[in-house]
Amino acid sequence: MKKLLIISPHFPPVNAADMQRIRQSLPFFERMGWRATVVAVDPNYIEMAQDEILLKTIPNNVEVHHVKAFSVKKTRKFGLGNLGLRSLWFYYRWGKQNLKKERFDLVYFSTTTFSVIIMGRIWKKKYGIPFVVDMQDPWRNDYYLKFKPAERPKKFWFDHSLNKILEAYTMPLADGLIAVAPGYIETLRKRYPSLLQVPGLTLTFGVSDIDFKVLESVNIPNRYFKKGDNINVVYVGVTPPPMFYTIRALFKAVGDNRMKQDIFKRIRFYFLGTSYAPRNLAVKTVSPLATEFGIEDMVYEEVVRLPYFETLTIIKEADFAIIPGTQDADYTASKLFPYILAQINILAIFHKNSSVPKIIDSLSAGDYITFSDESVEELSVKITSKLIEILNKLPCHPNTNWDNFYQYKADFKTREQVNLFEQVLAKHQITGQ
Repeated sequence: MKKLLIISPHFPPVNAADMQRIRQSLPFFERMGWRATVVAVDPNYIEMAQDEILLKTIPNNVEVHHVKAFSVKKTRKFGLGNLGLRSLWFYYRWGKQNLKKERFDLVYFSTTTFSVIIMGRIWKKKYGIPFVVDMQDPWRNDYYLKFKPAERPKKFWFDHSLNKILEAYTMPLADGLIAVAPGYIETLRKRYPSLLQVPGLTLTFGVSDIDFKVLESVNIPNRYFKKGDNINVVYVGVTPPPMFYTIRALFKAVGDNRMKQDIFKRIRFYFLGTSYAPRNLAVKTVSPLATEFGIEDMVYEEVVRLPYFETLTIIKEADFAIIPGTQDADYTASKLFPYILAQINILAIFHKNSSVPKIIDSLSAGDYITFSDESVEELSVKITSKLIEILNKLPCHPNTNWDNFYQYKADFKTREQVNLFEQVLAKHQITGQ
């Protein structure tokens, strides 16, 4: 049995998007020959919604260690809230205390708290353990470089400069790459030619049947809407500025038609969990866009991330789900598969080269609209046409092709990860690097 050390600062009961791949894979690693040990940050040091029900999905035989982090109440006085930086020293200390006495075959970083990934290089140099990095988002993100300084997020230059340094320090020594989109791997290999020689795997997020079985065993009320006269449309997830393009086009389509077609008047949008920040720091991003197009009475925004199983309840009771994308062709949607498994209608709005439309097509799992370089006005026309089509066929459910769905389930995704791990170990044994 090989031993896998997983570094995932966010871990149940913390309800964070970047721990979902690990959470869904843990029931399958051991049966595939890998015993997993997880090192996470103690939830008491994390400012994020928690869902105790998530713990029901973690196998009892998985060993979980918790490290501390510097208190955000103290570090925020110096403008530092980043969990990766706050926990980095404690990860270093954990490794110093444990990696000499317990030998692991591989370290697997699956997180968007990128700073902790530098431990991969440090531990490889000191203990000879190869490491794999799962890039769920870009570490060094150059997206905002094309904007004027005044239009960039607060502290962008500090964050970008730090990420650039830490990525360049760490990634050339990585032994394997996993990413949700091929462009992430391509970018890293262009920056660091040494990565051309290591195994790489494009692996979208999957979905676990276990989650919906657990959902059936609990009674979680939907506190946002009830089925009735309104058409309830849900989006669950953060809404970063790159997503404003598609949201604007959607809201323009609704604003232009609400007085022309009665069915549009019945729409109520619920954008839930739109910020990663705690409530006292979170800022509404969707509501101002609704006001811009005169539909603020039709849009409800909850900035705080909801408990995971509450979101599944809401999704199952919605009339349909909206999934807005960005103008980045590499952007994918981790929440796509729970929507599909919930068997509700989907309207995805994504770049034509994104994987999302291809997945929906392969499963006959809903509707989508693609774009490339259209203006907001041009995209809104396309959305109007598709919305009318969807609204007029409600209530209904997609005729999903479940025969093709196996490739998106957690056990299949875990097998792909394990195959990459085996490639990494085989190469490491040959080269000793």
